Amino acid sequence: MPTAPELDHLVVATADLEAGRDRLERQLGCPLEPGGRHTDQGTHNLLLSLGPTAYLELIAPEPGARSPRPRWFELDTPAMRERLAAGPALVHWVVRVTSLAGRPDVRELSRGTNRWALTVAEDGSMPFGGLAPSLIRWHTPPPPTVLPDRGVRLTELVLTTPDVAALEAQLPALDAPVRVRPGAPGLAARLTTPHGETEIEG
Repeated sequence: MPTAPELDHLVVATADLEAGRDRLERQLGCPLEPGGRHTDQGTHNLLLSLGPTAYLELIAPEPGARSPRPRWFELDTPAMRERLAAGPALVHWVVRVTSLAGRPDVRELSRGTNRWALTVAEDGSMPFGGLAPSLIRWHTPPPPTVLPDRGVRLTELVLTTPDVAALEAQLPALDAPVRVRPGAPGLAARLTTPHGETEIEG
């Protein structure tokens, strides 16, 4: 029997992976775990468990790596480069589903032994400017099943937009702490850590 969609992961982008790691580890008070290279996207990443079913991904362009198409999460755009010049930013989120049948934008991807299918636009753009989620279907066990638990949890994902109704129409029904509110476009993840509460913004 198909299960309901679930929050899979938060996407935090950074211009430089090691610099981004330093910023996030100091903010969260715990280490990020090794990820790997996405050879077909020209990116590399680090990961952090957010509990048994979700995680945080820190992703950056890999120096010297090429991508056969525009990188995902708009990493090749001047606007995103300017956005990341100030440091890591929460730019997107991904929802786990059991089927992507009929979707024209599905790309089969891999990193090391991990295999998954993800909705990715050909131009690398994100739905609703990153506020609406991409969809993922894992062919191998998802990262939360193997990542060490550092005690970090998502308490609320806040999506801000001037058009609340239009965004809400694009959101799947989730048993997750996601809230939409009116305002200038933006994302914010409120987290609890072993050292207190913190927030990662977009």
